[in-house]
Amino acid sequence: MTMTDFLAFLGDALWGYILIAVLIGCGLWFTWRTRFVQFRMIGEMMRLLTDSIAPSERQHKHVSSFQAFAVSVATRVGTGNLAGVATAIAVGGPGAVFWMWMIALVGAATAFVESTLGQLFKQRHADSFIGGPAYYILKGLHSHWLSTLFAVLITITFGLSYNSIQSNTICGAMHEAFGWSPLWVGIVLTAVALVIVFGGIQRIARVSAVLVPVMAIGYFVLAVVIIAMNVEHIPHVLKVIVSDAFGVHQVAGGGLGATIMIGIKRGLFSNEAGEGSAPNVAATAAVSHPVKQGLIQSLGVFTDTLLVCSCTAFIILISGLYTTPELNGIALTQAALQLEVGSWGTLFVAVAILLFAFSSIIGNYYYGEANVRFLIQHSSSGKQAGPGAHASFIARHSSSIMTVYRLCSGGLFVLIGAMATLEFVWSLGDLCMALLTACNLVAIIALGRYAFRLLDDYREQKRRGIHEPVFHRHQLPEIEADIDCWDE
Repeated sequence: MTMTDFLAFLGDALWGYILIAVLIGCGLWFTWRTRFVQFRMIGEMMRLLTDSIAPSERQHKHVSSFQAFAVSVATRVGTGNLAGVATAIAVGGPGAVFWMWMIALVGAATAFVESTLGQLFKQRHADSFIGGPAYYILKGLHSHWLSTLFAVLITITFGLSYNSIQSNTICGAMHEAFGWSPLWVGIVLTAVALVIVFGGIQRIARVSAVLVPVMAIGYFVLAVVIIAMNVEHIPHVLKVIVSDAFGVHQVAGGGLGATIMIGIKRGLFSNEAGEGSAPNVAATAAVSHPVKQGLIQSLGVFTDTLLVCSCTAFIILISGLYTTPELNGIALTQAALQLEVGSWGTLFVAVAILLFAFSSIIGNYYYGEANVRFLIQHSSSGKQAGPGAHASFIARHSSSIMTVYRLCSGGLFVLIGAMATLEFVWSLGDLCMALLTACNLVAIIALGRYAFRLLDDYREQKRRGIHEPVFHRHQLPEIEADIDCWDE
């Protein structure tokens, strides 16, 4: 058994049907408990995109609500939307698209809960806030070991494993379009990524705020044009998606489970709802109420899956090339576009995936950085009674530790991804994603009640005519001591 086969076996074993059932169950429970927040408050989500930094924080160099949204979408809108969708269709059939949609619709409520918790338990750090699941696990559940485990897992998953996937896809697209050597493309990617990641969250946020709208709008416009040119095929495409999702043929052949599993895995890789990644950047925003970033990140799930992923799926299914065995990943997307718009379609996808995946690389890096800092900060005993020799060593060398992480995330694993096989990087990513998601779901199930209360408070303030609801930590007296921000 090769290493790739071993990773794939572990990933499938961990995912199984139990984790998938829990993931969907959480989404349905959060949808019901929040009274369908992801559907009822879409208008408020759109309004909040222009929300300014809270007045009390304007003297600091904080990240705005839109910038936090852009960084999170930068990690969501990446290879999962172009290569991941293609892989899902090639492996699981057209029905996998249906299950991607389903996990996005219910997962948007999960994204709301986890990002609201990220805001609630955030901490001040230098010129910006910092937070995420590791922080709300430690402060909300008072579990030092679980918070440490999550921080380690997300650092490995996003900062290292996922960056190899992004690099691998970029190199594959460039080789397909221009014949460029993956090694040299990887070297250039590494150099540019290191320049940006050494600039911190402000530089990452500024770059993402420019790249994300340009790449998403450009790709969406092209997809709409292609769909409009083939509008007569859309009813058939929708029929194929739905029938394949529940088809008798799949049930009889034992393939329905594979279709559901691959659709949910690729959907989660793309929109990240419940994975515990978006709360890390949601916590950086300076807003007047935690619910604001919960709503913003819920909108990010819709933007990613229902818009961008659907665009790729429709282009591939219209082309009919998904039945070609030798086409998979980004090569399938490029071939489908080339069939529709000519040879320049391959070039367009190469440029699009460069922007999509590169923005994901720098966004993924930040998720790891936030959690490396958490590990450094909380490296003492579980009760933080005082730093021992081990903790003192880490504290003294924190700068060196961050430098090593930056070199690995923006450098080493970008190069590894450039040279590794498609199957290896995706198998490693699936395994890491399963471990990370399981860890985060435990936390948000236990802490979800605080997100529900915050949402009730937000809605009540809106009903009273308050245009910009405000939260103070005394409103949750039982955990006030565990909340570091949200002073009067």
